[in-house]
Amino acid sequence: MTSTVGNEPAEVLTKFKAILPQQCPLYDSKEHPDDLLLRFLKARKFDLEKAMLMFNNYLQWRQSFGVEDIVNKFVYPEYDKVMELYPRFYHKLDKLGRPVYFEVLGGISLKAFESITTTDRFVQYYVREYEKTGRYRFAAASGKAGHIVDKSCTIMDLKNVPLMQFNSIRKFLAQVAHIAQNYYPETLGKMFIINAPMLFQTCWAIIKGMLDEATVAKISILGTSYQKELLEVVDAANLPAEYGGSCQCAKGCRHSDVGPWNDGSVAGFPNSFWEDINKRGC
Repeated sequence: MTSTVGNEPAEVLTKFKAILPQQCPLYDSKEHPDDLLLRFLKARKFDLEKAMLMFNNYLQWRQSFGVEDIVNKFVYPEYDKVMELYPRFYHKLDKLGRPVYFEVLGGISLKAFESITTTDRFVQYYVREYEKTGRYRFAAASGKAGHIVDKSCTIMDLKNVPLMQFNSIRKFLAQVAHIAQNYYPETLGKMFIINAPMLFQTCWAIIKGMLDEATVAKISILGTSYQKELLEVVDAANLPAEYGGSCQCAKGCRHSDVGPWNDGSVAGFPNSFWEDINKRGC
């Protein structure tokens, strides 16, 4: 197999699809559309050999990890308690039509976390959320925008996160980062890390080592004066008031998971897929 770096993406995709049946036994053209294949090609800069290895590893991981069973059967009754400790939520869209995703790490401690759930169960929940976004949130956002939306805008809040606490959860975060980067590539459009303490630069040097250069280039590290930068990317009406916007959801923005996937603005959403997962506990 030879590298195809520099060739047109469409040409590389055609070649990729031609060799997939021989190189990837788990490949199914009906289940693996072009936009999925392109994500892996982009992640490996359209190098066929590297993209093939990455995609094959992805398919094997899905099978061994039981991703479909997680999507269809996984129940997470500890969700509410985990959310109190470690809020993570989707809230509307940015100016490019991408779902906006928040993570708030200030209240998390490994000891408290492990008293509520296990790392393995949280990772299963995390994977299910990625599947919900890939299959559902992106589809709804695409319907709203009128074009394909396959990336999100992430806002990670480090307010009140002491460095010693960060160090204790570093292994856990590395596991999550590994899954995101290797099995859900090219889904990050932009990331803001806000309320970053001065000493975070030390930790950032470690985190950067877990990420590829393209991902690092999408990340902005901001202190406590972050509102202007966020509002350049997210309309005030779509940004929670606690982060400098004007949105104040009736249930609280952290608990609403509001967007075209469930607000009735796009025909066909929400549907039975969304409702079934929610019945089993978010």
